Order: sequence, then structure tokens, then C-alpha cells
Amino acid sequence: MNVSYQWLSQYVDLSGVSAAELAEKITRSGIEIDHVEQRNKGLDHIVVGYVVEREKHPDADKLNVCKVDVGEGDYLQIVCGAPNVDAGQKVPVAKIGAVMPGGMKIKRAKLRGVESQGMICSAKELAMNDKLLPKEMQEGILVLPADLALGQPIAEVLGLNDEVLEFDLTPNRSDCLSMLGAAYEVGAILSRPVTLPSEEVEEAGAQASEHISVSIQAKEACSHYTARYIAGVKIAASPLWLQNRLLAAGVRPINNIVDITNFVMLEYGQPLHAFDADKLSNGRIEVRMANEGETLVTLDGQERKLDPSMLLITDGVKPVGLAGVMGGENSEVSESTVNILLESAKFDGGTIRKTARELGLRSEASLRFEKEVNSEAVVPALNRAAELMRTIAGGTVASGIVEEHTGSFERTVITLTVEKTNRLLGTSLTAEEIASILNRLGLAIVSSNADAFEVQAPGRRGDIKLDVDLIEEVARLYGYDNIPTTPIEGATTPGHLTKSQRIRRELRRLLADGGFHEAVTYSFTHPNDAAKFKTLVPGSKPVPLAMPMSEDRSVLRTSFIPSLLDAATYNRNRKMEDIALFEIGSLYVSDEEQAAALPEQKAVLTVLLTGRRQASQWNIKAEPVDFYDIKGVLDSIFSYLGLERQVEFRSERPLDFHPGRSACIYLKGQEGETLIGTVGQIHPELQMEKDLDDTYVAEILLEQVIALADLDIEYVSLPRFPAVERDVAVVLERSAEVGRLMDVIKEAAGELLEAVNVFDVYTGDRIAEDKKSVAISLVYLNRERTFTDEEITELHGKVVAALEAEGAELRK
Repeated sequence: MNVSYQWLSQYVDLSGVSAAELAEKITRSGIEIDHVEQRNKGLDHIVVGYVVEREKHPDADKLNVCKVDVGEGDYLQIVCGAPNVDAGQKVPVAKIGAVMPGGMKIKRAKLRGVESQGMICSAKELAMNDKLLPKEMQEGILVLPADLALGQPIAEVLGLNDEVLEFDLTPNRSDCLSMLGAAYEVGAILSRPVTLPSEEVEEAGAQASEHISVSIQAKEACSHYTARYIAGVKIAASPLWLQNRLLAAGVRPINNIVDITNFVMLEYGQPLHAFDADKLSNGRIEVRMANEGETLVTLDGQERKLDPSMLLITDGVKPVGLAGVMGGENSEVSESTVNILLESAKFDGGTIRKTARELGLRSEASLRFEKEVNSEAVVPALNRAAELMRTIAGGTVASGIVEEHTGSFERTVITLTVEKTNRLLGTSLTAEEIASILNRLGLAIVSSNADAFEVQAPGRRGDIKLDVDLIEEVARLYGYDNIPTTPIEGATTPGHLTKSQRIRRELRRLLADGGFHEAVTYSFTHPNDAAKFKTLVPGSKPVPLAMPMSEDRSVLRTSFIPSLLDAATYNRNRKMEDIALFEIGSLYVSDEEQAAALPEQKAVLTVLLTGRRQASQWNIKAEPVDFYDIKGVLDSIFSYLGLERQVEFRSERPLDFHPGRSACIYLKGQEGETLIGTVGQIHPELQMEKDLDDTYVAEILLEQVIALADLDIEYVSLPRFPAVERDVAVVLERSAEVGRLMDVIKEAAGELLEAVNVFDVYTGDRIAEDKKSVAISLVYLNRERTFTDEEITELHGKVVAALEAEGAELRK
């Protein structure tokens, strides 16, 4: 809502309070002011002038030489290139010394040999939003009304000596979608009275009921419909003051009748509509729901197909308007209009909102009706607009209002206690102080005693329904900065992250520090993708969405891998081929027996690698990532979480992975071992489908990992005694898992084993074709004393014996 400071000052005395100061006070009271716009972008020395005569430039066909009177005695000679300049016009004139809003300085100059002593200005050159002006005023110089006095500052004439406050309203404060609503708010903040516009109407002639009639069939969608009849109007441009008010609010002036309805809507927050009464059948208005397949051409020239959920204004024969949204073209006010039927009504907000959404037709009127307009403003707004049509458009207002009620409005009465107010706010306000704040807000106190009030909320404040709403109002006006701070009493618990939150945060940090980028993908996916990578959730059924955006996002995901593969494809299509992504989130598991129940959510970490391990350099050759790169990432994570001795990788083929370059991950706990993850290269067929090079992924269920993880770091002193290193080479079946050998070594050596590492794997002509040679380095360390040769020989022999018992032969 754009609120003009000058317009607002007509309702509330703003003396001593600048627009910037007012914006600060309003923001501190609970309504944020996004911006304060200065409409005067620098218009000094620009005044109203009169074009006395115009002649063609002797040396330029497109230029005119004008003699202009600016009220200073001597005429100014100004060369002007606008095609619409002519003698007898009042125009804005920038005199010598003026600095235009764009920064151009007006100097004495010669144009094609003819002296020019200023500039005749267009609306755009005055920094006006010319898009809100009629088309004829957007092109060429701005032609002003003929009754303006010469020499008047143009900023005053065009209402540009003003500032506009942009209210950023929350949905509950629709009362401030009007100038009077803003005035009540400002009056309460400044403790100053609000001056309301006159609602008196000078009526004449026959009763309005002799010309028009009103009936409501859709009683649930329209609770009150009122109409007045104004005869003999003259359609013309609005007076300048009215146009200036609309332009400040960002509304385009059209003609005096339409401008009055828009002006009053902005003033009261009550949308109005003017029908050409002569285009209605017998002046009849009938409010009903639309029929199936019925159509209406609205004021924007579009034919709208209607359905029975939409509220219509008809004349008993044809639709003439979409109630609360937009009028119909067949009853539009035009230059030939003489008689007006003026509408002011209370329509149901839900009905208007549904209509506007289904037709994609939002208007200033629908915006206000959607939030429920003030029932008490229906008649005052009607009277205000009718009187303006009499004074501005020369109409005659027929006697009386034609109306129909289908419901009644009663103000809400709320009981508010001083004790509860102070208890919730932590204040010590007295009953008198609370009553003063309520009175400033225009909330009527019906009755009161030492500790309680009966408060009546006006119709404009539909957001006030409970005592806590009143307490919020007291807090706003008392001032949030004035509410005292209260120390917390009793035992307190310091805030901290849960174990799950802490581990998730650490995983994000570890992976980001390792060069991975975090991805955030949709929780919804295509049913075909939900059927893939289900090793971790066997038997799970995809959960369909009731109202999916599209088939591609129609079920809840059962794996993150398809989403990350799509992200990888997206990046490769944009020449980003070295990709390292991870995502932490929830997948959704359900089965047919529990289809009606909520799905189970499982926390998951998913990692993706593809492309090169590192870029090539002068001394390093680029190499593609492989299985061991992504396994190394997982090893680092499990080591950091203290789980490296409890995790085992097994060469079982997970679904949709490469048959020879994948593994399942098991976690050993007190209750046995559990499948917690999969890792490996995706299946070659899927790689081709996604147009990817070799791509490696890993997916880990986090619940048990988090339960067994230990982030507490134990520090040990540096060893005082030397370690002993021994190597062993064994021959075993090619199909044998080296990981199993590592477990055997760790079990045999126990705590005296400091490190174990495979440093060579050999297959060749020196050993059998079905065999492989594995060379392993072992480091032994006793932290209490130095090993003797006998102890090392015995310990290493124990390890070798354990390897031989596992089927490995010592290579000679």
C-alpha cells in the first residue's frame, strides 16, 4: 500500500513529523515501511507557463520556436521539438538555472541558430511515472489544465512536492489497505485525532428506487449490497488534485467517474463500481452465482469462462460484472454515459479469492475483498463517492439508497484484564494507561472496572477477535522498546545441538572441506526413478502425491541417487565435468499394508563423484576418479566418527550398480550387523541413459551411524618407544577379499598393531592365473617399553599363522 504523506496529512496533523521520522515510528509500532519515495526528484525553477505563440523553426522542420509567458513580464523564447506543442497551452517550463531530475542543467543555448531560454517539459522529464498517464500524455510535452495560474511551481501543481510511504502489510492488517486505515494507525501512534471526510450527500429529484432495484440470490456470498443513482453526469478528465492523489498511489487516472471510485477505494478500503445505468435492463441489479459455461467479457477485453463457484452481478438478463473482481465491458462507463448506478457491497472474501485465482485476474478490488472489507464502510464509501460525482462530474444524486441485507454485522466485544495484560507483557501498566492506548486506537470501551474492560472492536479491525489480540495492540502502542527485560528464574538448560544435529553439521563441514558441493534436490521424483537403487529399502512402495506438480514430481523419493545423477547431468550439459556432490536429507519408506499411514522417514547421506581426480599440470597427469576415491571418502567419514573398526565393505552387488565395482556396507553393533549403505559405480546402462562418464555414488543410512558414532576425541601422548615395521607377502585366490585379511591381522595382533596397509597387489606370470599376491606393511608399537627381537618374532609369527589359517600362503 502506497501512502502519500500529503494526502495522509488531510486526516491527521503531521506537523513536526517528517516522512522519514513517521516511517520509523510506524515500523517500530509493528508495520514495516519498506521505502520512503521522494516524488520531487529536483524540480526547482520549473513553473507553469503559457505558450503565447508558436512558429516553425526557420532551419529545422521538426523544431518549433515558442514565445512563453511564465508570469514574469517578458516572454521567454524557447525552441521545442515536441510535435504536440501549440499556442494557447499551459505547460511546465524549466527556466534557465533549473537542474532536471536526470541531472541536465538548463542553460541559455542556440538551436540551429535560434536562441532558446529554457525548456518545455514532458512528464518523463519531470520524473513522473508516465506509464500511469493516458497515452496522449505520454508522448510529447505535458499539457496542463487551462485554469492554472502562471508561475506556479510545478511541484505544487502536480502534487510532486510529496513523499510516499510504502507499507509492507502482513495479511492480518488489511485495515491499512486504505488511507483512513493508515490515518487511524498514525493517529494512534502520534496520539492525534483523525479527521474523517464528510459523508453528507446533497440529494435531489426522485427516489433512487424509481430508477434502480437490487436483489441478492447468492445470500452466502453477498451479505450487503447498496446502490445509488446519479443522473446527468458529464464524463471528462478528473481535476488535477484527484489525478495527483491517484498517481501518488500508483493508480492510472482514466476519467472522472472511474477515478472517483478508485479514489474512494483508496480512501476507505471499500471497492466501488460504476455501471452505465442506461445499459442495464430496467436499472436492475441481481447478485447470483454463475451458471456452468456462462461467459463474460470483462473491462480488459478478455472473454472469461465462468463456473458456478463465481459470483456475478447481472441485470436479470445478462452478466454485467464479476463481483469484487472486475466489471463487464457491456456496462462500462464511456464518454456517452449520462446516468450512473454506483455499487458498494460486502462480498464474501473466500468466494472472491477463488474467482480471482481461477481466472488469474487479480485487481485492487479483489485484493481488498479477499481480506474481508469493513462492513461499516459500505454506506459511507457509497455516499462519499456519490457526493464527489455530484461536485466533480456535475451529476444529480437521486434521493435514498437502494440496498438489500442478507446478514447482520455485530461488533465483537472482548473482555480484557489488566492482570493478564501485564502478565503476558511483563509490564506494570495501570488500567488508565491501557484505556488510553485503546482509546487512541479507536477501540470503544463499553464498560470497565478496576481490573477489566469490555472492549468493542470496530468493523475495520477484523483482526481483533481475542483478548490476546488486544494485548498485542497495547504492546505495539506502548512500544516494544519500553517492555522491560525479565531475567529467567529457576534452573535453566543451556541450548545445544542434539547428537544428530551435531553429526550432520560435522558431515557437511568435512565434505565441504574435502571439495564437495552440497546439493538440495526435490523430495519428489518420477515413479521410474523411485523404483531404482532400492537395496537399502527393499519392498518399499513409492508414496504418490495427491496433487503433484507434474509426473516428474509425482511420488516421494526412496533414494537420493537419481536426483544427484540428474544434477550431475545438468552440470555436464553446461561443461562442468568434474563433479563432487553430496546431500543430507530424508527419504520416505512405506509398504502396501501401511499405504494409508504416513511414510517412515530415514535420514540419508548420499555422495556422488565423477570426472577427474585433479586437473592435469606440467608434472601431473589427469586421472579419472575410481571406486577407491569414493570409498576413501567413506573411510574418512567413518574414521572421524570412530567407526572404522565396526564398518565392513562386502562385495555384494547392490541393485542398479556396476556388477564388479560396487559393495554393500555393514555396521557391527551390539545387536549384530546391519546393512547401512551401498557404494560403487552406477550401472553402465544407466550411465549411458544419463549421458555420464564413469560415475560413483554412495548412500548411507544415518540413524544407526549416528547412534554408534563417537565424536569425543581422546588425546594420547606421542610414543616414547620406537615402532617396528614388518612386511609380509601372501598368495591367495583372486576372488578372495583383501579386507578379510586386514580383519584377521587386526584380530591377531590386537592393541600392539599401530597400522596396517596394503602396498602392492601382483598378478602375473610368476604365480598361477587364479592367484594374486598381496604385500602388506605392518607397524607394531608398544607404548610402555621397547620390543625385544623375540617379542617381535613371536608377534609377527602369530599374524602369519593367522593368515595361513585363512588360506593365504606365504610368498617365497
